[in-house]
Amino acid sequence: MMKRCPTCNQPVERPDNPHRPFCSERCKLIDFGHWADEDYRMPSQEERPSAEEVGQQRAGTDEGD
Repeated sequence: MMKRCPTCNQPVERPDNPHRPFCSERCKLIDFGHWADEDYRMPSQEERPSAEEVGQQRAGTDEGD
């Protein structure tokens, strides 16, 4: 069974391919870009606080000092 590139779905023919599991440097960098842009994320049950909520929390902790 021939493996396929996870980015472009083309067959990855050579087992000695230095970009494995990708077919090329280009596909490898495209995938890296997705990771860097945080396109790949695990779903979470928790909601992240908004920037406004974080600012209010920080303002509330400074009052006691």
